[in-house]
Amino acid sequence: QVQLVESGGGLVQPGGSLSLSCTASGSTFSIGAMGWYRQAPGNQRDMVATITNSGRTNYADSVKGRFTASRDGAKTAVYLQMNSLNAEDTAVYYCYAYSVSTRQNYWGQGTQVTVSS
Repeated sequence: QVQLVESGGGLVQPGGSLSLSCTASGSTFSIGAMGWYRQAPGNQRDMVATITNSGRTNYADSVKGRFTASRDGAKTAVYLQMNSLNAEDTAVYYCYAYSVSTRQNYWGQGTQVTVSS
């Protein structure tokens, strides 16, 4: 089992920046890829960014060039730097960690990001 705790959400004005953090505990030795999804009201949960153990990243087209995902050296935390935020980025952001031993994703509790003037 992997437990994930997120932090860093909040209210930001359009054009502003925000950073999210997610720290894993438990069976962290089994973690492969980590990343972020988001879900706006009435919408499905969509991938925002993923990052492998080797540091390879993949981004949703809507955030490319604005968001940057990274991981710590121990590979037990994942971060999301969000720049040039706009109203369409408003959502609950969830971090995830894929376990190579259980072959399933584990999810954080979600953190609200609201972009509004």
